[in-house]
Amino acid sequence: MSPDVEALVTNFQRHLTVERNLSPHTLRAYMGDLASLVEYLSALGITEISALELSHLRSWLANQAVKGGARTTIARRAVSIRLFTQWAYKNKYIEKDVGANLATPKSHRTLPEVLEIGQAQTAMESMAQRAGEENTPISLRDLAILELLYATGARVAELCGLDLGDIDYNRNTIRVLGKGNKERTIPMGKHAVKALETWIADGRDSLLRPESGQAVFLGARGKRIDQRTVRTVVYEALSAIEGIERMGPHALRHSAATHLLEGGADLRTVQEILGHASLATTQIYTHVSTERLHKVFKQAHPRA
Repeated sequence: MSPDVEALVTNFQRHLTVERNLSPHTLRAYMGDLASLVEYLSALGITEISALELSHLRSWLANQAVKGGARTTIARRAVSIRLFTQWAYKNKYIEKDVGANLATPKSHRTLPEVLEIGQAQTAMESMAQRAGEENTPISLRDLAILELLYATGARVAELCGLDLGDIDYNRNTIRVLGKGNKERTIPMGKHAVKALETWIADGRDSLLRPESGQAVFLGARGKRIDQRTVRTVVYEALSAIEGIERMGPHALRHSAATHLLEGGADLRTVQEILGHASLATTQIYTHVSTERLHKVFKQAHPRA
């Protein structure tokens, strides 16, 4: 690429951060895609951004597929590079938007794994029993984490970012900051409220340190809990359920959405609770419910 390609990439990253307001995770993914393209073009001997053609982009994606790249990853890379060429054209780095006609490979959408309602109850009851027997700050915290994730369908990052002021005990809700810095309010059930109150009243002070701030959930050293710790808590809690090999926090989010729909909640409400920008994303859970219905029917009906 041209000598100023480093500056070009830096400018594009600033555009994604400041103007597009992408999350750190999405930003890393997009910049990784661009780095992969730059490396591929360099191997082809293409050193000028102005020499970029649609055929180069297509061969790059094809190369990713040959190497065994997942369809979802390749689809995201197509989106990343279309965004880049659109920006480069708008800022006159290239004479035409060569990525405008780059097709996005359709990904095979797999249905998310969800817990049965009975399995979810078993997980909560087992954690509650552990908390009752041990009565330690960590066990009280872990129970509150599990109950809150299942009750609200919140993302791990949203749970980790919770502050004490985000809890409304009068309305039994929490306020979270989701993707794109979009704030939303989520209701929580009585079991989650009780677990949360117990953790804050009887457990949180034991881990409190000057650096704790207003964080609801704290790690063993008193800092705001990190996502890895939350994932470990959930993995261990769910692995105790018979028939469950490895499910993490997102399984609780999927389960919350599916159980809400099966209980009669409408799609729009579930969309609001989960913080989905598109209703199409929420609709995947209707397919999960239908598949589960067929499964139960085949197992239960004598002439299925």
